[in-house]
Amino acid sequence: MLNNNFVMVIKLLSITLVVALTACSSAPKQSEQKELVFPEPPDPPRYYYQNTILSDLDVTKETEDAKVQRWLTGMGKTGKPMSKPYGVGVRNGNLYVSDPPARIVHQFDFIQNRYIEVGKEGEINEILVKPFEVAIDAAGNLYVVDRSDGNIKIYDNNGKFVKKIGQKEDFDMATGIAVNQDGSLIYVSDTGGVESQRHHILVYDGITGDLLRNFSKRGSGDGELNLPKGITLVNDKELYVVDSGNFRVVVFDVDSGEMLRTFGQIGRQLGMFSRPKSITTCGEDIIIISDASHGNIQLFNKQGQLLMFIGNRGNNLEPAKYMLTSGVSCDEDGRIYVADQFFKKVDVFRPASLAAADGIIPYNQD
Repeated sequence: MLNNNFVMVIKLLSITLVVALTACSSAPKQSEQKELVFPEPPDPPRYYYQNTILSDLDVTKETEDAKVQRWLTGMGKTGKPMSKPYGVGVRNGNLYVSDPPARIVHQFDFIQNRYIEVGKEGEINEILVKPFEVAIDAAGNLYVVDRSDGNIKIYDNNGKFVKKIGQKEDFDMATGIAVNQDGSLIYVSDTGGVESQRHHILVYDGITGDLLRNFSKRGSGDGELNLPKGITLVNDKELYVVDSGNFRVVVFDVDSGEMLRTFGQIGRQLGMFSRPKSITTCGEDIIIISDASHGNIQLFNKQGQLLMFIGNRGNNLEPAKYMLTSGVSCDEDGRIYVADQFFKKVDVFRPASLAAADGIIPYNQD
């Protein structure tokens, strides 16, 4: 009995000490941190750096027993980090990050505080081989370009496999994906390659899986593409395509496949592109493009006029510093999520009009 009481006292003292140390050390840290704002003063703020996601520990909650055990053993937190994040998608409180080397999509569920490795288990046709870009429909279904397997795999918001669409013969190098709100139409960019002429967009029936049509061809003229990568839909009517080999964005009418307009050119200046990769929309009016060479994301209006940029190149793991930017996405509240393959992270930026504690994925500083 004495030994049991002694153990209980030690445990209670440990809990008290851990809580006290946490309270004393974390509060000043938060108050002393300088808030990163974009653009920099004297321009009015439009976005604030919010936080960085590195592993499952950024979404799951640690139990008090686990905290005590770490304190008693002197061990640090251990989690499941990302290997080389590429595509990013966010919807309904869930952040999805594709990880080609790990052969999974990381699902960070901020509503239920859970983490799921999508595409890791199941039948052979359900497992991801080399996932690239991702897209999400209004119901929360996840669409993943599996480049090595040569198809599109679809999962529900619990990470359960639903079905696959397309076959290897359809593509040379499938990369980008976009889906309309009800999931009835799926758009896939075929990046092709040096020897291939299939640098175009494929359109699938999301219900039957039938290949309905494709549009564009390899070239640099109006409506032509060279190494198309990321794609995104605006109002289910316009498809924006990162035409990486031509260093521009091409906008197509989704019904006719006709080119509507283009913007961008090669260069190192703002508003130009060097290694453009991913693209997303924020609301109906903002188009965001990541550039791996610039080490930033650039925000444009729908006509291609530069609004601002966020981030720059850096050699250390710091907020808004990048070596190899890849995926970018925007949630329903206007928060922007930026992946960097080199630093194995996703940075989150919130619009100045949104408080940190508000929105579908509020930021908990604890």
